[in-house]
Amino acid sequence: MAQNEGFSYSYSAKEQEEIQRIRQRYEKKEASEESDIERLRRLDARVTQKGTVAALVLGILGTLIMGLGMSFAMSPLGAVFTSPSLALAIGIPVGLLGMVGVALAYPLYNRITVRERERIAPEILRLTEKLMK
Repeated sequence: MAQNEGFSYSYSAKEQEEIQRIRQRYEKKEASEESDIERLRRLDARVTQKGTVAALVLGILGTLIMGLGMSFAMSPLGAVFTSPSLALAIGIPVGLLGMVGVALAYPLYNRITVRERERIAPEILRLTEKLMK
């Protein structure tokens, strides 16, 4: 009389749902399996993505350039490379150039976002029309 002494455990419904959600993130989906609402969400998110990346790059570079100009103008670093008056004359324009980069980051974001909205608008309108029926 051999007994099977195994251990069995079943998860609750709440845990099963969580397991399924996690599993779905890692399953490969075919392009044709994407639903219209998922495509709509993806397109809507993509509209601002390009503008955000471009604005962040320009803003960060502008900030770094402005910092370089400030360190030339205000610290002994500029005096090490050149005379103090020349360091000030170099640092101020470099800092102003960085400020211009920072100031142009938001208009760049707006311009790219508007252009992307115009480009993707027909597809978004087609999908929303299809989903609202």
